[in-house]
Amino acid sequence: MNEADPSRPERAARDEELEASGWLRRFTGSPPRLQEIRELYEGLGWEVHLDELSEDELPEGCGDCTLALSLFRVVYTRRPSEDGQRSEGTR
Repeated sequence: MNEADPSRPERAARDEELEASGWLRRFTGSPPRLQEIRELYEGLGWEVHLDELSEDELPEGCGDCTLALSLFRVVYTRRPSEDGQRSEGTR
């Protein structure tokens, strides 16, 4: 499990919540790479969850960067459940 970053409280709490459900944080990306990476992981049998970027993840002085907040997503993956069914929360 990844260590939560105490300097980013919103993201740390969200990371812990998702990790408790088996999700592994991979990276932060934007289109068109998000679709490519989703297809890659799903093709390998992984579930993929794209989570919104939080303001506390932007560099200082970029809190008003609404374009970045609307485009960028944090990519999480996890192995599918034993019964092969996709779990709720995948997007």
